[in-house]
Amino acid sequence: MAESTTEPHEPIACGIRSRRLTIGLYLASVFLFWMAQYIYLPTLPTYVQSKANDLAAVGVVLSMFGLWQAIVRLPLGISADWLGWRKPFILIGLGLAGLGAWSMGTADTVNGLTIGRAVTGLSAGAWVPLVVGFSALFPPKEAVKASALLTLFNSAGRVLATSVTGALNNLGGYSLPFFAATGIAALSITIMATVGEIRRPPVRPSVGGIGRLVVRRDVLIPSLLSAVGQYAHWAISLGFMSVLVKQLGGTSVTQSLFATISIALMAGGNLWASSVSSQIRGQWIVVASFAMMFVGIVIAVMSSSLVVLAIAQAIMGLAQGVGYPVLMGMSIERVSNAERSTAMGLHQSVYAIGMFAGPAFSGVIAAAIGIQPMFAVTAAACLALGLVGAYWLDR
Repeated sequence: MAESTTEPHEPIACGIRSRRLTIGLYLASVFLFWMAQYIYLPTLPTYVQSKANDLAAVGVVLSMFGLWQAIVRLPLGISADWLGWRKPFILIGLGLAGLGAWSMGTADTVNGLTIGRAVTGLSAGAWVPLVVGFSALFPPKEAVKASALLTLFNSAGRVLATSVTGALNNLGGYSLPFFAATGIAALSITIMATVGEIRRPPVRPSVGGIGRLVVRRDVLIPSLLSAVGQYAHWAISLGFMSVLVKQLGGTSVTQSLFATISIALMAGGNLWASSVSSQIRGQWIVVASFAMMFVGIVIAVMSSSLVVLAIAQAIMGLAQGVGYPVLMGMSIERVSNAERSTAMGLHQSVYAIGMFAGPAFSGVIAAAIGIQPMFAVTAAACLALGLVGAYWLDR
């Protein structure tokens, strides 16, 4: 039986700043953090391809972002609970976002790009304490609402970032977006540094306690479903869709537009999920998200024009936007506040496996059978695993 909690949300240092201001500072920092992570992303696959004309190599570089998230997020969550302090981990993560972007912008080889992308993967570990710290400003029963609100600003930052990538490339070449990301990350750090945090009593981790958390169905099933969704999202929408767009005659601006379409529709999905999460069972929202993802990928498989491909991209973005915040909120909804960073670290580590496996495996498959046939394989696997997982959500 899953644990429940009636703990109130964490107290805020009211003598320093109000809860509302703290929420605003969190949202601003998150907005800029994800801008820094995505401002170079639309043309990153073709940038890598320009240094190694091999789809498998492209997949390896792109997969580093998910791999290092998968490695770091659970230990980071455990450490944050152990120390009773989240802010230092957040600030380090924001700094690594700028360092990784700078490394990629100055890289001359695929190995350099691989290292830089790995550093940005490590930086994304900051999403664990960011989500938990923000959710702590709300009552536990509003965990899904808090996750959806934070994800909305996450998506808004990514929309703005990806919308200017093509223009920045035209202005200063592939490197300019990476240098812009470094500056944006610095601004995000500056804002987060002003956020107050009341240090909680340290919670010493135990192997038994972590083990019980890992096997809790209300934590594990949403995490596995998120991994499936992230696999499809990073294999296609934020992965080899960019290469396919270029093959069909698209420019850097077109690639930028496609990434923006995906993330803008994700933001719309976040907003819808936030508004209906208290009215519709999460299980049915998850089913709808996987069904939409399947439809979008199938359209992309059959597409031979950029217009139809853009429609497919929009549907896939909406699907990911609907499912992601609901699954993230469900994974910590019934977890006590003392274990929430660990639970969120587990959730994000598991779904980051999908972010790693998506580009890595799909790159190998695409090199063997082509990009659109790889899309078809992904669609079938995503729908089957998504429906099975959704069935078990309520068991």
